[in-house]
Amino acid sequence: MTMHEVAARAGVSIKTVSNVVNGYQYIRPATKERVEAAIADLGYQVNISARNLRRGRTGLIGLAVPELSLPYFAELADSVIRAAEARGLTVLIEQTGSVRERELEVLSGQRRHLTDGLIFSPLALGPQDAAALHVDFPMVLLGERIFGGPADHVTMNNVEAARAATQHLLDLGRRRIAVVGAHEGETVGSAALRVQGYRQALEEAGLSVDPALVGEAGLWHRATGADTMERLLESGVEIDAVFGLNDALALGALHVLHARRIDVPGQIAVIGFDDIEETAYSSPTLTTVAPGREQIATTAVDLLLARIQEVEPDKPFVQVVTDFEIVVRESTVGEQAS
Repeated sequence: MTMHEVAARAGVSIKTVSNVVNGYQYIRPATKERVEAAIADLGYQVNISARNLRRGRTGLIGLAVPELSLPYFAELADSVIRAAEARGLTVLIEQTGSVRERELEVLSGQRRHLTDGLIFSPLALGPQDAAALHVDFPMVLLGERIFGGPADHVTMNNVEAARAATQHLLDLGRRRIAVVGAHEGETVGSAALRVQGYRQALEEAGLSVDPALVGEAGLWHRATGADTMERLLESGVEIDAVFGLNDALALGALHVLHARRIDVPGQIAVIGFDDIEETAYSSPTLTTVAPGREQIATTAVDLLLARIQEVEPDKPFVQVVTDFEIVVRESTVGEQAS
């Protein structure tokens, strides 16, 4: 079926059919209904490739993330793909490995000629690299490495969410709360912000922060979470709760506690951050922070699409902070969660 046939069936011009297909808003409702009925009757489908070529677009967007072996980024990529597909876009995924040179290459590499825009989650770049973000293509930033850059930015409420996670443990009567996943000397990034929220909750409760309870870890994987948990237990420091700064770390800690026959949550309660799918199926199931992953994905795609379509070419760059919630499961409240 062609647009000519749709126009003939509806008794309108080809231009009118085109306006309906492309969502032009100033069309009389009766005319729009006639065209949509003709499209349905004839089974007409828009040739997206041809339309994109006419507009000088590819219909592809890029998504650059640190590593897909981390469940959070794998699930974020899935959410972005689904949001993009709902808007007629295809996603080209790049993995940077958290390597600075590869993150810079994402901003200038040949793949940028293949895509209409980029959703970019850097981990190695920092505030000193903000100038590199002055690019000549639409881009949306994710994460906590660079704030106030020359791009729209979608981030989660790390400080407040971490404070709420710690408060959840405090409300359960826990007072010796260990952190798994801190980065010594870090001033920007998820680790610094989440430790900041942890400290705020303790201070508001009138508790001092015991440095012996702050467990350092490098990459946020299950293995590093397990290693950090082992070190904390071997140190002999008193612990009645653990806050893993992401779910992978918390799951690693949970594995060690299980191996040592330490009752969770009876002796030590555990909470994570990210609400990856695995947390609902661990034993015990893991209490965690849901940071608004779906909202991050849909907001990022919508912001990028608006820049691609130049809906408001001179619109100032915006920063969107997503909502969060504490998902309470067995690792902090036991069978009460079920």
